[in-house]
Amino acid sequence: MADRTAPNCHLRLEWVYGYRGHQCRNNLYYTAAKEIVYFVAGVGVVYNTREHKQKFYLGHNDDIISLALHPERVLVATGQVGKEPYICVWDSYTLQTVSILKDVHTHGIACLAFDLEGQCLVSVGLDSKNTICVWDWRRGKVLAAAPGHTDRIFDISWDLYQPSKLVSCGVKHIKFWSLCGNALTPKRGVFGKTGDLQTILCLACAKDEVTYSGALNGDIYVWKGINLMRTVQGAHGSGIFSMNVCEEGFATGGRDGCVRLWDLNFKPITVIDLRETDQGYKVARGENSRGLSVRSVCWRGDHILVGTQDSEIFEVVVHDRTKPFLIMQGHCEGELWALAVHPTKPLAMTGSDDRSVRIWSLIDHALIARCNMEEPIRCAAVSTDGIHLALGMKDGSFTVLRVRDMTEVVHIKDRKEAIHELKYSPDGAHLAVGSNDNSVDIYGVVQRYKKVGECIGSNSFITHMDWSTDSKYLQTNDGSSRRLFYRMPSGKEVTNREELKLVQWASWTCVLGPEVNGIWPKYSDINDINSVDANFNNQVLVTADDYGLVKLLRYPCVKKGAKFKKYLGHSAHITNARWSHDYQWVITIGGADHSVFQWKFVPERKSKEAVHLAAQETLADSNSEESDSDQSDVPEMDSEIEQETQLTYRRQVYKEDLPQLKEQCKEKHRATAMKKRERAPGSGVKLHFIHGYRGYDCRSNLFYTQTGEIVYHVAAIGVVYNRQQNTQRFYMGHDDDILCLAIHPMKDFVATGQVGRDSSIHIWDTETLKPMSVLRGFHQLGVCALDFSVDGKRLASVGLDDNHTIVLWDWRKGEKLSAMRGSKDKIFVVKINPYLPDKLITAGVKHMKFWHKAGGGLIGRKGNMGKTETMMCAVYGWSEEMVFSGTCTGDICIWRDMFLMKTVKAHDGPVFSVHALEKGFVTGGKDGIVALWDDTFERCLKTYAIKRAVLAPGSKGLLLEDNPSIRAISLGHGHILVGTKNGEILEVDKSGPITLLVQGHMEGEVWGLATHPHLPLCATVSDDKTLRIWDLSPSHCMLAVRKLRKGGRCCCFSPDGKALAVGLNDGSFLIVNADTLEDLVSFHHRKDIISDIRFSPGSGKYLAVASGDTFVDIYNVMSSKRVGVCKGCLNYITHLDWDKRGKLLQVNTGAKEQFFFEAPRGKRQTIPATEVEKIDWSTWTCVLGTSVEGIWPLINEVTEVTAACLSNDRKVLATGDDLGYVKLFKYPVKGKYAKFKRYVAHSTHVTNVRWTHDDSLLVTVGGSDTCLMIWAHEPEGHREFKQCDSEESDIESEDDGGYDSDVTRENEINYTIKALSSNMRPMTGVKPHLQLKEPSVDERQGVVRGSRPPVSRALPQPEKLQTNNVGKKKRPIEDLVLELVFGYRGNDCRNNVHYLNEGADIIYHTASIGIVLNLTTSCQSFYVEHSDEILCLTINQTPKFPNVVATGQVGDTGDMSATSPSIHVWDAMTKQTLSVLRCFHSGGVCSISFSATGKLLLSVGLDPEHTVTIWKWQEGAKVASRIGHTQRIFVAEFRPDSDTHFVSVGIKHVRFWTLAGRALLSKKGVLSSVEDARMQTMLSVAFGANNLTFTGTISGDVCVWKEHILVRIVAKAHTGPVFTMYTTLRDGLIVTGGKERPSKEGGALKLWDQELKRCRAFRLETGQIIDCVRSVCRGKGKILVGTRNAEIIEVGEKNAACNILVNGHMDGPIWGLGTHPSRDVFLSAAEDGTVRLWDIPEKKMLNKVNLGHPARTISYSPEGDMVAIGMKNGEFIILLVASLKIWGKKRDRRTPIQDIRFSPNSCYLAVGSTESAVDFYDLTLGPQLNRINCCRDIPSFVMQMDFSADSAYIQISTGAYKRLVYEVPSGKQVTEQAHIDRITWATWTSVLGDEVIGIWSRNTDKADVTCACVSHSGLNIVTGDDFGMVKLFDFPCPEKFAKHKRFLGHSAHLTNVRFTNGDRFVVSAGGDDRSLFVWRCVHAPH
Repeated sequence: MADRTAPNCHLRLEWVYGYRGHQCRNNLYYTAAKEIVYFVAGVGVVYNTREHKQKFYLGHNDDIISLALHPERVLVATGQVGKEPYICVWDSYTLQTVSILKDVHTHGIACLAFDLEGQCLVSVGLDSKNTICVWDWRRGKVLAAAPGHTDRIFDISWDLYQPSKLVSCGVKHIKFWSLCGNALTPKRGVFGKTGDLQTILCLACAKDEVTYSGALNGDIYVWKGINLMRTVQGAHGSGIFSMNVCEEGFATGGRDGCVRLWDLNFKPITVIDLRETDQGYKVARGENSRGLSVRSVCWRGDHILVGTQDSEIFEVVVHDRTKPFLIMQGHCEGELWALAVHPTKPLAMTGSDDRSVRIWSLIDHALIARCNMEEPIRCAAVSTDGIHLALGMKDGSFTVLRVRDMTEVVHIKDRKEAIHELKYSPDGAHLAVGSNDNSVDIYGVVQRYKKVGECIGSNSFITHMDWSTDSKYLQTNDGSSRRLFYRMPSGKEVTNREELKLVQWASWTCVLGPEVNGIWPKYSDINDINSVDANFNNQVLVTADDYGLVKLLRYPCVKKGAKFKKYLGHSAHITNARWSHDYQWVITIGGADHSVFQWKFVPERKSKEAVHLAAQETLADSNSEESDSDQSDVPEMDSEIEQETQLTYRRQVYKEDLPQLKEQCKEKHRATAMKKRERAPGSGVKLHFIHGYRGYDCRSNLFYTQTGEIVYHVAAIGVVYNRQQNTQRFYMGHDDDILCLAIHPMKDFVATGQVGRDSSIHIWDTETLKPMSVLRGFHQLGVCALDFSVDGKRLASVGLDDNHTIVLWDWRKGEKLSAMRGSKDKIFVVKINPYLPDKLITAGVKHMKFWHKAGGGLIGRKGNMGKTETMMCAVYGWSEEMVFSGTCTGDICIWRDMFLMKTVKAHDGPVFSVHALEKGFVTGGKDGIVALWDDTFERCLKTYAIKRAVLAPGSKGLLLEDNPSIRAISLGHGHILVGTKNGEILEVDKSGPITLLVQGHMEGEVWGLATHPHLPLCATVSDDKTLRIWDLSPSHCMLAVRKLRKGGRCCCFSPDGKALAVGLNDGSFLIVNADTLEDLVSFHHRKDIISDIRFSPGSGKYLAVASGDTFVDIYNVMSSKRVGVCKGCLNYITHLDWDKRGKLLQVNTGAKEQFFFEAPRGKRQTIPATEVEKIDWSTWTCVLGTSVEGIWPLINEVTEVTAACLSNDRKVLATGDDLGYVKLFKYPVKGKYAKFKRYVAHSTHVTNVRWTHDDSLLVTVGGSDTCLMIWAHEPEGHREFKQCDSEESDIESEDDGGYDSDVTRENEINYTIKALSSNMRPMTGVKPHLQLKEPSVDERQGVVRGSRPPVSRALPQPEKLQTNNVGKKKRPIEDLVLELVFGYRGNDCRNNVHYLNEGADIIYHTASIGIVLNLTTSCQSFYVEHSDEILCLTINQTPKFPNVVATGQVGDTGDMSATSPSIHVWDAMTKQTLSVLRCFHSGGVCSISFSATGKLLLSVGLDPEHTVTIWKWQEGAKVASRIGHTQRIFVAEFRPDSDTHFVSVGIKHVRFWTLAGRALLSKKGVLSSVEDARMQTMLSVAFGANNLTFTGTISGDVCVWKEHILVRIVAKAHTGPVFTMYTTLRDGLIVTGGKERPSKEGGALKLWDQELKRCRAFRLETGQIIDCVRSVCRGKGKILVGTRNAEIIEVGEKNAACNILVNGHMDGPIWGLGTHPSRDVFLSAAEDGTVRLWDIPEKKMLNKVNLGHPARTISYSPEGDMVAIGMKNGEFIILLVASLKIWGKKRDRRTPIQDIRFSPNSCYLAVGSTESAVDFYDLTLGPQLNRINCCRDIPSFVMQMDFSADSAYIQISTGAYKRLVYEVPSGKQVTEQAHIDRITWATWTSVLGDEVIGIWSRNTDKADVTCACVSHSGLNIVTGDDFGMVKLFDFPCPEKFAKHKRFLGHSAHLTNVRFTNGDRFVVSAGGDDRSLFVWRCVHAPH
């Protein structure tokens, strides 16, 4: 039979012809060694032109499309396409991978660029958002990522002169990026008037923020900053594809085939026109050819490299630039299919869809001839004498050329469809031509190719043909996978297979036939192999397929799925493969990559040389991975290993899914939740001891710790066992099965990995049992192997996913260093090299792999072992290259590097564990023998057999069998520690005796459990076919064991404890003596499992036996007879209980039915529920009935309660369920969803629970985790609860401690994102810039404006605006500078006022600006980098970071784009931004806090998950993130002394968090320790010494917590909610602020001692009825308070004096704004019912009037002596300014007054309202204010009004976007446009009218310009809009989309804007932000 192994010979890539010029650019460079680096297909090529040699980088698995050269020019980065594309950084000298960057991009990597230092790499993806990503490439870590643009990005570059700035360009855009923190922030380039907006293809950065870019039209655009400065017109004839910068200047290359050189100032130096060159057969370009197009240029010194679209590379020497050298050629775009080899010379011929045929010399590696044809070429053949070359064309014709001079011999067209294959016969007489017309034509060569025959047997296109050696037969393959034979030359089909038996084939290129069966995989019918060629001499076969693989197999290969060697390089389909005539080379051609690969064939080598391979060769060989198919000569797998490989550890429900499931269920059960629910029981249990060790499917999971204790795992528990005291301590951080355990080299920490959807690894301390770090977010399904490095800093882990991913971690930081897919087959072990921590090995099913780290990836190579064996264990030896591995056949393999040196037989059966010692090794195997070896495995020094005979007397149990399979071995403390498959842990003394320490059941589910009626004993029975008796007293040992015929599911002691009944799985049961376990009696009456068995109480006269076939049999124990059968159940029986009298049985079935039967006959009884509760039950283990209905959880669809047991004092019911929870309820458990205490320890389902006779212990058994767990019962009042013992119940009580309007508002607020805001007023109609203009009078008369005769008889056009009170020389305003802000955001934000600089300054925020106020000068300075509202602010209190402030803002989705929420960290004094953190908190960031060292920042989001995130803010790196709570979290703060502990509070929520590595672990606050405490809504948090935490609640109480347990409540610390608390770091005193009415003894502000026991209250003298404090901060002797009413007050601690520092409107919007006609003061009127007078020079509020109603508008009279105020309820008031007395008031309307105005002559008052009316009042008639007239026919509500200068007219802007003019006071409308044009207006505040059409911008489709004001000089207009922008325009601005300057700072919706007198200031009023901004006007110089 043929050899089924892979061939021993191999291929080595020798040359690649071609260069990828199509669809790629900037991919050709000189390296430092003056070699040329570029790429073709999936290969990186380094080409040495001087020596004409190529080297290859083969680390990619798909097409490379981008390349960047490191500034030092040795390292290269390449990016590829693919579903999960990655970037490789590699060394162009050694061709080794330095780093792999993966897991960010999808589709492909379009561009790459290194920064100036070469530390960072930027990449651009091909995904829909064109993601831009910045990498720290050495560590494989993402520093920042952001969506790049909506359309393709073509180039990206770092600014080489400014750090952290980048430029990207592409379709119709250029963007300038800045990198700060983790945020990439773009600014779009402004094309302006200088150039057209168009596609930019390439760019280069120069000094002084200048960027040069090449555009699609051939111009070069020159940018300064983000503005287009100038263009270099016509630099190229069309698109500029490439731009390269070097010391001398710039080189550009374009589609016009020219390269231009420019000096450093972009002045042209010279042009190199490549179209002129005579080189490279250019002349013969077909007429369809586009001409030459340059895709890449590189200029270094006097050499220039040019790459073209058509796969050519030119080298040009600058001083001899007319003679470019063509140094590389390839086929152009179009598929490449044709390949033929010369029969006698080393030549290869190729033909392509680019219509060229080319001849390549395989020795010179060069193109020697080329000829262009008329048609695309699809196949080629050379005649046997080498004279003719036949080419098959796509159009069905074929041409024959003379090879010598490429002249045509003949051209024949007989077919319509493409010719796919042609071949000359071996005797040279005939040519067979196969076409897609399903036929083969035979032509006579000598008869000038006359057609002599035709083969027409196929019904599909012809794919392959071969002639026989005697030229008499032809075989064909066709597209329908049929193989046919024809007689030659007639073409008659041969149907008789007999005559073919002796046919010898001249060549074998067919893919079908017995000889090549092995090229197809075993179970597949796909035809993806395109080409085959057999090398008869060496008996090898080469194949080429659609996946870009070249494979080498033995020939012939008869059986499917033969072994092969595979070679990558081609990216997509390989169309053809051929051996050269002398079998030295294989030539393969790629279809899509149209490249030609030449592989050197290396025949079989002697194995001796194999060890000394050249480096380059091992690399090429390592890419020839062995094949994937199974091998026939692998020995049968050991049954144990077989079982283990098939375990998947999948779960129906993962613990991670529970919170979501609960939420879904809660919706359904809201109603039930409202009812009063039973409290959880007072007593609890604590895990005391576990019988069990997981040996049946885990290995090497048992170690000695530093202190000599023993650590191992079982179920979900890490166990630390003290063998002197026989006690156990537990690590309980996991929530599902632990599968592996590794110990730190210092033997003090342990790493454990568990099962889970996103499974986690915990590293914990064996002394304190605290987690040091938790690693998650990478492995799916589970973690199956772990190993620490020798220095203990790194950890390697392997996952259970399909690819068995390997991850290398820096575990303390929780950082993933590298990751890679491990292998398709299961991996059993991973080990890090103790000498080189960058190397590791993995071993497992049929493989052994050797890995080394490369950046974020790992590179692996298979060990060469001849035949593949399954490895069970592995360990490094005494030098870095020695590895020893144990196989499944009992051998030890000894490796050096990756080569197998020899094997040593060590055990019978698999070697499961091997352990390295100082001077040797110890191994353990399935044969139950422990063997000690010397350090070379030469000889075995000693063996220990594990037998019962040698068990020492002190053993804690009994060996079940001799020589159990050994699964773990560890040495230490003079002993060998052994773990067995049977779940025993043994200690072998070196001298021989063996002590058994711990044991449990073997594999198989444990269900049966019974506790002894009066002794501390219990019995268990399991599917492992054993019955065991355990001692529950402190000796904790197994007393007896007995093997059974079958597994069992239940057992029960008799009431006297002498007998024990056991139910078996085959329907039989036995009663045994409880001491000796010998049979007393047995019965076999049923077929199905016996599911429960019970003696009747009292004398134990009857025995009830329940079975799976729905019956309960009742036996009389004395007479051993069946006396009754209980019938009538419909489903299998699950639980049984007797009543005290032994007369009644209660039965539960699998269908959740509850039945009652009478004993002994078994008659069914119906008992009403009320009676059932009265019956005195002897035991209660049932799970159904009203008295236990509360035990069923919310999510009972997915989980069953499997077991229950009532304590003997009838107070506590324990249950076990399918999720592994043990729960305690208070009995009886009435009402649904009772509260409980919950304990996690078992991993999957808990099958049974039982109390001992005295209730002192609870015993539980787990199903598949095989554990018996013993829990100590801690009665009520026993307060020593360890943390993490119990979790509270699923549903929180609905009652959360009250309601408060402020809390509710803060919880429900929805922040508008400015960019998405819509209009504030309910506007209707067409926007002004979209309305069609009516022609004016002049235009109607045909006179064009502006073309009037110079002297006109008409009156001159009057001024648009009366320009009063401005000096003679009018100057336009150039700019606005923010001078003052009145406002503070106190009504929905908290903890946002702080002292800075020892109390000299304070910092707070409003709108989107941070404000620093100097208390001595009362000057404000501003931080204005936020793009939207700030929601939170905190300061860094560490002296190391003085004045560092963090602010968080609202945002849209968390997609990391510019509108994402972000946190800015900045310096309060310099206003420098230190870091920007873009975050995934969609909605916004609502709380931030710095850690104790100041290096970490904690943030909480408003997203639905209320995510909690921790950042290293200086690096912009996210450390950890976790879902916080289902409802709003208000505040989260770090403990002031910690970097790892913080507390979060929110709606019915308080959680205590720990940062472990990169994971966030949290505990809910436990309330049960304080009587009647209930979870309230928590609002604030403060801290005390000794782990005390204080939380302020909505009811005014403060809760005091120790760790996470509530210890006391400070009742009514405030009468209303406690909104804010502040912990003073220097003395520990705590300040609290709340909401309460000021009274004699109480106040809304209190100062407390460190324990919150004594306090002092302060009153805030604000005159409010209720004070509501939102923010407190304590400085030296002063307390700073921010209130809900937008005041900031400083309170002296000694004298309690209050000083108001900041005032603002408390509720918005602020609608009215009036500036004084002659002084720098202004009035504002707002929704909060106040009118306030502000003084600009004094920077403060002078006065405020409470109106009692929301105000809407306000206006000064022309003299400034009166003020008119319009109200929301339709009333208006006139005050006298001097006395603030009311002069008059009136209410004629019922809807809000929108605007109110005095006429310039002070006669009239105009009042405009929402009722679409303007009323006129005559002020000269005195204060009774009678309406004299009104304007009618107004189409919508009134927005703004302006009087004319002569008080005769009024203009009104309305909500229908219409502007109307009326006469005053008659109220008649003026309609004639010419008339209106002549009016001079006193003021202009309208947003409508032709004069201001330019203020409407393009993107106002949803939002509006809301307000405007023209300056007193009449030269400028400022506007405010719904986006919160203030804009400055020239006035008038009649052109659409006028130029303007914009000023940011306000939140969405500006309501009003005004110039002050003399145009000194602009005041703007905010709607959403309730703030007033005062801007200083900067006037243009004279």
